[in-house]
Amino acid sequence: MLTVRDLHVDYAGVVALRGVDLRVGAGELVALVGANGAGKSTLLAAVSGLHRPVRGTVTFLDEDVSGLPAYRIARRGAVLVPEGRRLFGHQTVVQNLLLGGYHRTAAEREAELARVYELFPVLAERSGQRAGTLSGGEQQMVALGRALMSRPKLLMLDEPSLGISPKFTKMIFEVLAEIRRAGTTMLLVEQNLRAALELADRAYVLQTGEVVMSGPADELAASDEVRRSYLGL
Repeated sequence: MLTVRDLHVDYAGVVALRGVDLRVGAGELVALVGANGAGKSTLLAAVSGLHRPVRGTVTFLDEDVSGLPAYRIARRGAVLVPEGRRLFGHQTVVQNLLLGGYHRTAAEREAELARVYELFPVLAERSGQRAGTLSGGEQQMVALGRALMSRPKLLMLDEPSLGISPKFTKMIFEVLAEIRRAGTTMLLVEQNLRAALELADRAYVLQTGEVVMSGPADELAASDEVRRSYLGL
């Protein structure tokens, strides 16, 4: 479904990614693992069209999307849940959710909204509440629900547990597992490495903008190097 080849990304002349190769097959959940500043968020931004690569290609559903703007990539089905959620805080929960399905028909929006409320019942209860007044965990549910409103073919998540309580982290990962079982393909950047590797099929380890290891998630979780360098064991 997604293939990244020899991807290079610079920020004002500073190299952020160098020669990254990555693939995500249909129905897979692939995790990106690495320390802060390794380039994980940059890679998601490049795939989603928020940053234009200096060199290399991003192929999604057999189409080169490397130079496309973010909205066109999102319409093709590759949708990003950004770090920090980036909700419209003055708008209500339901208004934020409906923005995720702006390009769908009214009937499709209603069907997806019902699905989001089934996954996150608390959002149905708070549909008329301003998003900015919610807790961090509830806001993350809105951000994930907004992405699901577009019925993504590839769901990309950037640190979904960042800044939320263990209770909400558990709930978010339970929903991700359910979404995965339903067949949605995912590319996940997550600070909770144990949870990410337990959920993922495969994983890539990034270090200073390069892929230094990759393989089945359970093998990487059992790797002494990964456990020592990234899991603190």
